[in-house]
Amino acid sequence: MGAARTGRAKMGWILGGLLLLAPPFAAGQAGERPGMAEGRVIDRVVAVVAGQVVTLSELSFEARVELVRRGGIRAVEAPLDERTLRGALELAINQRLLVAGADRLQAFAAERSEVDARLKEFRGRFVDEPALLAFLTHQDADLEQLTAVLERGVRAERILDSRIRLRAQVSEAEARRYWEEHKDTLGGAYEGVREALKERLMRERYGQLAKEEFARVRADARVRGVAPFAREARP
Repeated sequence: MGAARTGRAKMGWILGGLLLLAPPFAAGQAGERPGMAEGRVIDRVVAVVAGQVVTLSELSFEARVELVRRGGIRAVEAPLDERTLRGALELAINQRLLVAGADRLQAFAAERSEVDARLKEFRGRFVDEPALLAFLTHQDADLEQLTAVLERGVRAERILDSRIRLRAQVSEAEARRYWEEHKDTLGGAYEGVREALKERLMRERYGQLAKEEFARVRADARVRGVAPFAREARP
C-alpha cells in the first residue's frame, strides 16, 4: 500500500504539472480577488463544467493551492497572470470531470489518511499555522475549503492512476533499447542509469497517456468557458 501511495504521489505531480505550469507571475489584475479593487464586482463566473459553475475566486484559490503545493510560496500573495489561470482552469476542469464520473459510480473515495497527509504537506509550506490561516483569510477561504480542494486532487489522481498506470509501465527491454539508441548522450553503463532511465520514460509515457485520457473525458462533457481567458482554454 505504501509503495502504491508513493507512486500515486509522484504521478500526482505530473497531473498538476501537465496543466498548471508556473511561469513568472505577471503584475496584472487577472488573479486578484474579485471585487477587492473597486468594491463593485463580488465575483465572476469563469466556466461551467458539467453544470458546475467555476468562479474566479474559486479558480484563483485553487491555482494558488496547487502552486504552493509545488513549492511556489510566492503564489500566496503575488498576482496571477492569465496564462497561470488558464492552466489552473485546465486542472480544475479535468479534476471535476474525473471526480464527477467517479461520483456517478460511487467509486474512488479518497482515503482519509491520504487527505490528511496532503494537508500536512501543504501546512509545511508555511512558516507556522498563523501564516497558513492568514493565507486562507486573504483568499476568503477556510480549512474546510482547503481540505475539499486537496481531497478532490487526491481523488482525481487515484482515478487517473487507475486508468493509465499499467499502460505507462516501461519494460526492461524498452529501457535497454532506448539506452542502446541514446547511449552516446546518456553516458555510462546501462546498469548505472537503468532505474533513472526507466522512471523518466515512465513519467513521459504517463504524461502522454494522461493528456489522451483528459481529451477522452472531455470529448462528451459539457464545458463552457465564460471568461475571455477561459474561452482560450484547450478543448
